[in-house]
Amino acid sequence: MAITAVLLAEPAAAQQNGSYSAEEVVSEGHRFFGTTSGSLAQALERAFQSYGQPNGYILGEEAAGAFFGGLRFGEGTLFTKNAGEHRIFWQGPSLGFDVGGDGARMMMLVYNLPSVEGVYGRFGGVSGSAYLVGGVGMTLLRRDNVLLVPVKTGVGARLGINLGYLKLTPMPTWNPF
Repeated sequence: MAITAVLLAEPAAAQQNGSYSAEEVVSEGHRFFGTTSGSLAQALERAFQSYGQPNGYILGEEAAGAFFGGLRFGEGTLFTKNAGEHRIFWQGPSLGFDVGGDGARMMMLVYNLPSVEGVYGRFGGVSGSAYLVGGVGMTLLRRDNVLLVPVKTGVGARLGINLGYLKLTPMPTWNPF
């Protein structure tokens, strides 16, 4: 009987009606990022105006570097109202006119997530950076109907624009491809 229930169970859902309001996300951003919250609140407000309410978000940290070709690695936790919290890792290559390195705290807003498993895989996009010492940045990554909007605040020196992807996985890996 218990085996039948396990076999018939559906994947953990992260449905649209379990979305986060702007107030909830900004409040969590203030708690997570601390003093850089003024610029962060503006970036999050822009994301909400453009894409609406996310049905998940990821809080984590990443390190990245580039000399025309680049790599980034990060880890964090995916939060959903309907499916709880899940550890998540990301890595990815980039190619473009991009030089520098940074370490960042990151919040990724997740839109149209059908299930927790729907966040695993590659999300492509274009990214640009221009800062010395620190800054706040926001990009858009897409795969099928699922959108990721990474908002990050970090330290380092970075200048350029690149094309790349992030690969999100449930387990850590050093392979960005």
